[in-house]
Amino acid sequence: MEKSNKINASSAPKPVGAYPHARRVGNLLFLSGVGPRHPETDETPGTKLSAKGNYLEFNFAEQCHQVFKNVKTILEASGAKWEDLVDVTVFLTDMQRDFHTYNQIYAEYFGDIQPCRTTLGITSLPTPICIELKCIAVIND
Repeated sequence: MEKSNKINASSAPKPVGAYPHARRVGNLLFLSGVGPRHPETDETPGTKLSAKGNYLEFNFAEQCHQVFKNVKTILEASGAKWEDLVDVTVFLTDMQRDFHTYNQIYAEYFGDIQPCRTTLGITSLPTPICIELKCIAVIND
């Protein structure tokens, strides 16, 4: 079995569990779930919560832009680029509310690249975020 190399990108948000940002096996790069937390502040853009955890402010578009920035940061730290993505799985905590916005922003970032994509509606994520991406890229050295 081929050895895999784990990758942690110092410029990306810290993982919320015991896992690397990515693992490379041969020319395949597997990204762990990437959320929209800001790498420097650990805050979720566009979201302010009360002490009880209720939304005081919410802007899903800002979460989308940040999650794409975080994916790009991890790709670059791994020796890959945006165009190397071949598969994207997105998890949305409110499909009905957020899919249209996500789909529009996704089209802005991916244009003609168009990796395979799966979108799933789920009930929650490990932190108070509304979107997470799981990606696979092929690196051609």
